[in-house]
This record gives sequence, C-alpha cells and structure tokens, in this order.
Amino acid sequence: MKLRVQLQCKNLHEYLRELNPEILDRLYNHPATCLAVYRELPSLAKNYVMRMLFLDQPLPQAAVALWVQKNSQRRDGVLLHRGAQWADEGSSLGPDRHARDIESLDRYAMERWEVILQFMVGSPSAVSQDLAQLLIQAGLMRSEAGEAPYITSAGFQFLLLDTASQLWYFTLQYLKTAQSRGMDLVEILSFLFQLSFSTLGRDYSVEGMSESLLTFLQHLREFGLVFQRKRKSRRYYPTRLAITLAAGVTTSSASPSSTNIASIPGTKDGGFIVVETNYRLYAYTDSELQIALVALFSEMLYRFSNVVVAQLTRESVQQAIANGITAQQIIHFLRTRAHPVLLTQTPVLPPTITDQIRLWELERDRLQFTEGVLYNQFLSQADFEVLRDRAQGLGCLVWQDVAHRVMVVTSHGHSEVKRFWKRQRSHI
Repeated sequence: MKLRVQLQCKNLHEYLRELNPEILDRLYNHPATCLAVYRELPSLAKNYVMRMLFLDQPLPQAAVALWVQKNSQRRDGVLLHRGAQWADEGSSLGPDRHARDIESLDRYAMERWEVILQFMVGSPSAVSQDLAQLLIQAGLMRSEAGEAPYITSAGFQFLLLDTASQLWYFTLQYLKTAQSRGMDLVEILSFLFQLSFSTLGRDYSVEGMSESLLTFLQHLREFGLVFQRKRKSRRYYPTRLAITLAAGVTTSSASPSSTNIASIPGTKDGGFIVVETNYRLYAYTDSELQIALVALFSEMLYRFSNVVVAQLTRESVQQAIANGITAQQIIHFLRTRAHPVLLTQTPVLPPTITDQIRLWELERDRLQFTEGVLYNQFLSQADFEVLRDRAQGLGCLVWQDVAHRVMVVTSHGHSEVKRFWKRQRSHI
C-alpha cells in the first residue's frame, strides 16, 4: 500500500491557535501581530474589536460574552496591545543611490522564488545548505546517502499550488524549525507581521536588529521576501511576497488561495500544454521551471525557442510514480495547465491519455517488492520440507516452489533459519 500525502496549508488563525499561551502573550505585545490578526477577522469580529477600541473604561469580559450566543463562542485569545508602535526606521538612512522601483522588486522576488522551485525539480540552481535542508525537513524533497536531493510526492503537490499557498506553507515549515535553529520564534514572527505592513518600494533600516534577526533577514533574502543589495547593506526593501505573506491562505487545504500575491507579474501560469492522443505533448513556454516540471513525467524530444515537444511513455510515467508522484497529480497538472484550445473540448484531456496514465500506475502497483534470501539446491525433498516448515513457523517464509525445491525467506529471518539448518545438518 502506498502512502498518499495530502499537503495541508493552515491559515494564519489556525497556526496561531497551535502556539502555547506564553508565546501568544509575547506576540500580542507587538502591534503588527494585532493588526495582522485583526485584518483576517470576520467582519462581525472586527465590529466587536472596534466597539472596544475607544472605550475609556475597562469592559468586563462577561459583558463581551453577552454579545455572542453561547453555541457560537470560541476559546480564542483576546487581541491586546501593550507595546510601543514600531519605529519609522527608514527615515534616518537618507536617499538610496541604488534605489529599487516596484517593478524591479517584483521581478527580483519571483526570480528568487523560482530558483527554489527549479532546485526542487532538479535544475542546476544554487541554493544554500540551510535551504536544501529545510526542503528535506519539510518533506518536499528526499536525500539518500551520497545522492543529490530529489522531489517527493508532497513536493510535487507543493509545485502545483499557487505562489501564495507555496509561500505560506514554506514559511510555516521554517517557523517549525526556528527554535531548533536557536532563533526566537516571537521575534521572527513579529518581524514577519511588521513586514506585512511595510510600504512596497520603500527601504528600511537594519539598525537595532539582533544577530538572530539579521540571519533571518538573509534567509528572507534568499526566499525573495526582501531585497538587500549586499549582505552587509544597512537597508533592505520588502517585496510584495513579504507584504502579502501574513494573510496566509484562505483555506486549510491545498487549494489555491485568493490572496493578491497572484497579482505579481509572472505568478499566473496560463494554459500552455497541448496533449494529443498519440501521447505527444507540446508545451508552449520558455519558462525553465515549467519545462522542468513537464520533464518530471515525460521524455523530452525537441526544444525550440517557445515550445517544447515531449512524449508520455510507460517508462517516464512509471519513473515519476517511483519518485512518489501519483497518476492523479500528473493528470491534474496537465488539466490545470491545458492550452485554451483544449479548454474548448470536453473532456479537456483525451480519455485515452488519462486512462493510460492510471493503468501505468496500476501496472506498477501490482508488484510488491520484498527483500529476501533465496534457498535452493536441496539434496532431497525431505530437507526442503523441514527447512520450509521451520521458516513458516518463524513467520519469515516469503515464497516457495515445492516442485523445484526453492524458497525465499525474509532478510530478518535469514539468520535464524540458517542456524536451524546448521543444527539440522549436524544431526544427520
């Protein structure tokens, strides 16, 4: 039986509810946290907050409880802010001779993010050791001894998500390992929330940042969330990815979110794939990332300036399945990236193609591989039956062929069967 991992992308509220009360108390001392949570509240909840915001006298919790029916009350914490407003840190830097405009920041953000995605699909992209390890810890890639990391089934699901969901899922995985890296979770979360209220196209100072936060800033730089011209630069520019990050995703599943990250140029993947009934696939794109994705489950034949020709084969599909990619994921990828010409027909993909991809998966799933040790060349049928019965008694017999006196036992049971056979031979 194969394990099918379903990628889960929690939204902001679900993530915060998992944190312990001590961390939440510290988080809510930062105004950016309160504003980020308030921004995601339902309209009725926002109304309650605004009713309490300008009260001169403390409002008893019991009075607030009367505003909500008992069956609708939840055990969420109350938003409080006791800290000072964060400083306007960019004012002391002066004009930037290398200032970046919004268009260049958008381009930089997507270029950096695509480097990560290209690394996941096996393209020769340079990423840091920290980033590669994070991808492995998140289950998006797997690494065998002495081999380069390769994508997993969860990683392929990750690549099928929109940019907003990818970014939020990836950030959650980073936060899970933050404390093991010696980082202060409250500090980096507060900084993320603060970034979400930054002004796009404006620079901010690194003055006053701790060493831990400066390290985090370099990671954000690699992810494309901030632009910093040099590692030692005194200023940084938040990109649109960082500013829209704290909104998270709108659902708790791996479905596309509705956040405005999709408005960044280059993040909307229009339909570009044409699939023919002869298993020939045409990808009208010059994106290295999209081409690498197609190559995960097809055999590349030709490449021109704006189109790639590939072939769906039994070997290419089964190799993808061996790497943890499912037939349904391949079909979903082809369907969601189908060229507008294909969208005019029903069904979008030829049934011969979708059926064959599923059959290739079933064909591979019919076989179950078990490591074992082969026993043969018995001198008599009696010897064979004695050893076979012993292996059956130990529960380690995998297979037998009585007529040819051949059997296979598990690797785990081999040592015990071997000892039994040596004792048996010594008594003859």
